[in-house]
Amino acid sequence: MTFLVSGVATYRVLGWDVRMVNNWMASWMISWAVAAPTMYFVMPLVRRTLDRIIEK
Repeated sequence: MTFLVSGVATYRVLGWDVRMVNNWMASWMISWAVAAPTMYFVMPLVRRTLDRIIEK
């Protein structure tokens, strides 16, 4: 998911250019570095909170 989102965002900013692929890969590494810890640490908390809200 982060791969596609960063690709679309990079394409919208730079257009299709020789630099686009290099910038896309750099953007993807940064977005993955943010998304992975968020998924591992924040999502369980969000899931528990939503379970409590939904059960009521």
